[in-house]
Amino acid sequence: MKKTMLALMLGASAGAAVAQSNVTVYGIVDVALVRESGGAASSTRLTSGVEAGSRLGFKGTEDLGGGMSAVFLLENGFQADTGAMGQGGLLFGRQAYVGLHSKHAGTLTLGRQYTPQYLAVAAADPFGSGTAGDTKNLMAATGNSASRMDNAVKYASPVFKGFNAEVVYGVGEVAGDSTAQRQFGAALAYAAGPLVLRLAHHNRNNDTAALNNTSNAKNTVLTALYDAVFLKAHFAYGVDKGLNSALPRNLANPYGYAAAPVPSIDSTAVLLGVSVPQGAGVWLGSYIRKDDKTRFNQDAEQLAAGYRHYLSKRTDVYAVYAYLRNKNGAGYTVGSAIEGGTGNRGFNLGLRHMF
Repeated sequence: MKKTMLALMLGASAGAAVAQSNVTVYGIVDVALVRESGGAASSTRLTSGVEAGSRLGFKGTEDLGGGMSAVFLLENGFQADTGAMGQGGLLFGRQAYVGLHSKHAGTLTLGRQYTPQYLAVAAADPFGSGTAGDTKNLMAATGNSASRMDNAVKYASPVFKGFNAEVVYGVGEVAGDSTAQRQFGAALAYAAGPLVLRLAHHNRNNDTAALNNTSNAKNTVLTALYDAVFLKAHFAYGVDKGLNSALPRNLANPYGYAAAPVPSIDSTAVLLGVSVPQGAGVWLGSYIRKDDKTRFNQDAEQLAAGYRHYLSKRTDVYAVYAYLRNKNGAGYTVGSAIEGGTGNRGFNLGLRHMF
């Protein structure tokens, strides 16, 4: 009788746990016609992940009681034009983490995650860190794959009087050297009515066998977003210092200079942007200026304009054009959400569906 009662109790407990769990399957399929020119060779192609990287994700929560829940997220990136895996063939290359969440104490997650500095820049970009107008063309994002960090422990605080904060630490995992390739970052955000401000920093240690005792790559950014209903004003100011702090997205010297551009180790970048809703669509525009403060003075400027039209809440079509002017042999290119680009001019005409 006791064994029967115990079995029934365990069964009921397991059923309650299942009932309190929640798993969501979601994704994005994004494909666009891309025309790039201005480099050593022009190209026209159909490509995936232009406005936003195509992805398939799984996220879930389980109520642990007492206001605590377990959370997880696994997000695969893929190329919708070919069916190939993204992020260098990683199964869950976009994100992969597990953690604990408390509405009173915040959220702790462990795994492959976005850096707070990248998220701050992406939130301020009128183009959402995608299309030819992508801020990543000129505004640096330090970290693994330029926006993510592996082996990361991240803590996000609850919101208190409009403020919330994030801190993250990534273990380098280099045998015999606890500091090599380690990275850490933090962000502080404040939201009050139509105004959102973010201050974020990321620091990545470059020490490897080949780069022993080199300077860290350090990126700091201040962003602001103001929603005036009839338009949104976007602003970002970034400071990049140290080796690998401001790498061009395409390191293959696509302009064919006699000498390859020298990545800046001391630079600033400013973004001014606007998004104007009109009916079922929104007009987008931005200006970015990169100021290289080294002796090479390899500055650059980018102008971008576009339109996004919503066919429904989950489906939109978009058209974007961007022009980038390099100075003194700089080698920056016009890319998109997941590609570095091949020239200084780019046009996108695409379709995105979210599910």
